[in-house]
Amino acid sequence: MGRLFGTDGVRGVANVDLTAELALRLAEAAVEVLTENRAALTPRAAGDRPIVVVGRDTRPSGEFLEAAVLAGLASRGADVVRVGVVPTPAVAHIVAATGADLGVMLSASHNPMPDNGIKLFAAGGHKLPDEVEDAIEARLRTQPAGRPTGAAVGRVRDEPGYIDGVVDGYVKHLLATLPLRLDGLRVVVDCAQGAASRLAPRVLREAGAEVIALHADGDGEHINDGCGATHLDSLRAAVLAHGADVGIAHDGDADRCLAVDADGEIVDGDQIMAVCALALAERGELTDRRVVVTVMSNLGFHHAMREAGIEALATPVGDRYVLAEMRRLGVTLGGEQSGHIVFLRHATTGDGLLTALTLLGRVRETGQPLGELAKAMTRLPQVLVNVRGVDRSGVQGSAPLAAAVAAAEAELGTEGRVLLRPSGTEPLVRVMVEAPTDARARAVATELADVVRRELAIAG
Repeated sequence: MGRLFGTDGVRGVANVDLTAELALRLAEAAVEVLTENRAALTPRAAGDRPIVVVGRDTRPSGEFLEAAVLAGLASRGADVVRVGVVPTPAVAHIVAATGADLGVMLSASHNPMPDNGIKLFAAGGHKLPDEVEDAIEARLRTQPAGRPTGAAVGRVRDEPGYIDGVVDGYVKHLLATLPLRLDGLRVVVDCAQGAASRLAPRVLREAGAEVIALHADGDGEHINDGCGATHLDSLRAAVLAHGADVGIAHDGDADRCLAVDADGEIVDGDQIMAVCALALAERGELTDRRVVVTVMSNLGFHHAMREAGIEALATPVGDRYVLAEMRRLGVTLGGEQSGHIVFLRHATTGDGLLTALTLLGRVRETGQPLGELAKAMTRLPQVLVNVRGVDRSGVQGSAPLAAAVAAAEAELGTEGRVLLRPSGTEPLVRVMVEAPTDARARAVATELADVVRRELAIAG
């Protein structure tokens, strides 16, 4: 059995890979490990009952998985704050703001509807370190210890007045980060039928923007279905149709943000980070003039940062690695090309709503259109091929594949880049190539993808 936790929690097809039984036992194991490590994970007194915040996105499977998680937590003596459908970063913020011991978010982020996932946050709203995830996973393989009874079992708190209050606190926190209001901006926001459906339009309106909400019915059966940060065509069309200044796209749990300018051109996570890095550097708020990105970030971003005297540090793919490096170095800005961006002064994890406000605030502050601001970097043509139906575990051990990559890198020289990596959340291998022209990048990527299919084919 491989490691249960991936780069972003536990994820799989709901009711197949991620069952109610697994969700219940995972919740139990998390509380068991948490209780045994209280001194390391939380400042609360050792005798206090653990407090856990639980949220979810709109997927239908989130309802039965939430019930299973609540049962597991309460059965181990944890008191639960059930906040309902909220973005992942809202759960992280509420954990920190209320002094809770643990946060649980039920979401598969940008994955399609049949999938679901469980993300865990430690006290303070930070993602769990690998060693704690390993301890929880090990505990899953043991028999549960004796459960509390009577008044010692956990309780669930979900009264509307209290929940509205803690969610309002998250909204107020977001709005307080704006240097000035967004009056005069017309914004289309694509909520991906997910966790942002209620809050994203509200936050932007309260910030002063004129808002056109798209895919914001909260229809979980169609979460990420032709909409949101992974499908930008409908947002581009809506921006042009409404004559909007900016389009904003979130994914299913709203920890990502991508944008579209007034001409319908896509502004990706690298470009958003470039705009924000320059803004923070201008204000003297970019710690040590450094930004943390992943190996997937476009070479054009690195060139733009170098020209601005900003150091771009690269980590493996995954926001957890970006966050770990940011915290280690005290860096204030980091993120991924996918739009998962972390502003460490204001959040403990990627927050799509915060990213949107920060980007729109820069548009308002400078008076420049987003398309003009996005020229802070020039993107090299980048081609990404997802190769499915192969053994992703064999990427590191294949000599023919290593030779093919080396030959491609020699061909491109300093004008391009090659990256092969197994996905951390899906059964596939990603082949990424950057080159001076799209045709050249596509040719190299296609050739390497063929080698991956041939060398990593699954027997039988």
